[in-house]
Amino acid sequence: MPLLLREADVRAVLTMPLALEAVEEAFRRQASGQAILHPRRRLEVPEKSFLHYMAAADTASGYMGMKLYTSVRGALRFLVPLYRSKTGELAALVEADYLGQIRTGAASGVATKFLARAEARTVGIIGTGLQARTQLEALAAVRRLERARAFGRDPERREQFCWELSARLGLLVAPAASAEQAVRHADIVVAATTASKPVVLGEWLAPGTHVNAIGANFPQKRELDDAAVQRAGLIAVDSVEQSMQEAGDLIHALGADAARWAEVRELAEIVAGKVAGRTGAAEITLFKSNGIAIWDIAVAARVYELAQERRLGQRIPMWNDSE
Repeated sequence: MPLLLREADVRAVLTMPLALEAVEEAFRRQASGQAILHPRRRLEVPEKSFLHYMAAADTASGYMGMKLYTSVRGALRFLVPLYRSKTGELAALVEADYLGQIRTGAASGVATKFLARAEARTVGIIGTGLQARTQLEALAAVRRLERARAFGRDPERREQFCWELSARLGLLVAPAASAEQAVRHADIVVAATTASKPVVLGEWLAPGTHVNAIGANFPQKRELDDAAVQRAGLIAVDSVEQSMQEAGDLIHALGADAARWAEVRELAEIVAGKVAGRTGAAEITLFKSNGIAIWDIAVAARVYELAQERRLGQRIPMWNDSE
C-alpha cells in the first residue's frame, strides 16, 4: 500500500543538508542521462486558476513521478506522487509544500557551490517570503557567510525575516532600505520574488557577483533587467528546454537569438565537470532557476525512505490487493 506523507512527516525528516546532497546527485544524473525530464505544463481555467504539472524519472534510483500543484487566487497546493519505475507501484503520496521550498533552496545552494567565488561572504536578497528563507539557509550551508542584507516591500515582514534568519543561521541579516542597497557590493545576490518587472538591475552588480534568480517562471515575468543578464559571463539554467518556454528573465534579454541561447549552459553539465564554470574572479555568473521535477523526485525519494525507517506516515489502501 502507498504511504501518505503529510507536511508534518516531511518536516520531521527533511533537512537542508539532505536536500543539497539529493539535488546535487540529481544534477549529476541529469548530466549522465540517468534522469529523464518533462518540463512544466500549465492548464489554465477561467478566473486565473492553474493546474501545473511536470514529471521526471531517475533510472539509477528506480523512482519516477510528478510534481502537481494548483494555484488559485494566491493559494497553492503541492503533491508529489512517487512511483517505482520497475513495477509501476505507487510508493508514496507526498504533500510537497515544504519539500518544494527546501528543494528550490538546495538547487540555488548547489549553483552557488559551483559558481560563486570561494571567498564570497555577503549576500543581498530581494524577497522575504518562504522561498527566500530556504535560499539563505542553503547559501549558508555552502559558503562561510558573514552577513546578508534583505529587502522586501513590507517593512514589518522585512524586519521579521531578518530577525528570524539571524537567529536561525547565526548570521547577521540586516534589513535594506531598497533593492539597490541590498544588491550593491554583495558577493551573492538572490531574487526570490513574485515580481513581474525587474527588481535587480545590472548596473548594481559588482564584478565577481553570483546571482540566483528563482522567482519568475512565466515568460511574461522577470526579476532581472536586460543589463543584469547581459553582464553575466556565464548563464546556467536547470533546463534549457524549460527556460526557453518560461524563463522570462532570459526570454526578454536573449529573445530569439539562437547564438545567444546556445551559450546558455545547464548547471548539470557544470556539476558533472562536462563544461567549465566560473572562469575568473571578476566574472559575473547567473543561475536562472525555474524548477525541474527531478529535484522533487530525488528529494521525495529520500524523504520516503527515511519515513519508512522511522515509521512515519499512513498506509492507504488503493486499487486492489491482487494488483
